[in-house]
Amino acid sequence: MSDILQRILIAKRKEVEQAKQKTKLSELEASTFFLRHGKSLKEVLKTATQPQIIAEFKRKSPSAGDINTTASLQSVVRGYVNAGAAGLSVLTDEQFFGGSLEDLKNARRTTETPILRKDFIIDEFQLYQAKAYGADVVLLIAEALNNEEVAQLSTKAKELGLEVLFEVHSEQELEKLTDHIDIVGVNNRNLSSFEVSIEQSKNLLANIPAQYAIISESGITSVNQVRELFQLGFQGFLIGSHFMAEESPAEQAEQFISSL
Repeated sequence: MSDILQRILIAKRKEVEQAKQKTKLSELEASTFFLRHGKSLKEVLKTATQPQIIAEFKRKSPSAGDINTTASLQSVVRGYVNAGAAGLSVLTDEQFFGGSLEDLKNARRTTETPILRKDFIIDEFQLYQAKAYGADVVLLIAEALNNEEVAQLSTKAKELGLEVLFEVHSEQELEKLTDHIDIVGVNNRNLSSFEVSIEQSKNLLANIPAQYAIISESGITSVNQVRELFQLGFQGFLIGSHFMAEESPAEQAEQFISSL
C-alpha cells in the first residue's frame, strides 16, 4: 500500500468516527434521497453499443494538486449530462480532493443521471451517507480493503440499493471479487509511483469475469485510447482531470464525447 493511500485511510478513519458522533443512522435513513430508487450504471454500461463516458467532478488530487477550484459544480454537472455522459463521478473526500457530501447532494439535485460517490469507503456508515445524499454507485478500492471487508461492504451496499464499483490495480486483487459487485474498474494509475499507463487496463481485461461491467480509470486523455480499449472489451471510461483541467470542463467533455 502506498504512503499516500495509508495517509488517506488514517485520516478517513478519524473522519468517519467523527461523522458517526454527529449524525445517527436514523437521520440518514430519514433523508428524502434515502427512499429514492437508484439508477443502474451497470445496465447502461452492459447494454451500450458505443463507449460510455463517466465524467468526474473534482477540484484537486494528491498527485496533481489543484486542478480546478473555481468551477461551479452544478454548471459542470449540467454540461456533462448535456454532453452525453452516461454517468457522473463526484469526489466527496474533502481533505485530499476538496470535495464534500454537499457536492454529491447538489449533483443529485441537478440530474437523475447515475452518480458515483467517489471516496475511500471503509465503513458501512459511509454507505448510508452515500444513499442519503443521492448516490447510485459507491466505490470500493481493492488495495484499501481485505477480502472480508470487500464482502461485507458490497453486501451492505446491495441491501441499501447501491451498485458497487470495485477498483483494482493488479490481477491478485481480482481474487477479492464477489457476486455483490456490479462494475470492475481498472485504475491505470500506479498508487505507489503515481505513473499512469493504459497498458494496465489491457493487461487485466482477460482476467475479469464477463458478469461484471468493466471500465477503465485514470490517464484517459484521447479518443483513440477510448476506441482502442472499447474494441478490446471495455464498456466505460472514467475521465476527470482531462476535463476538469480545462477552463470549461463541460465544453471539453462535449468535444470529447462527440468525437467518439
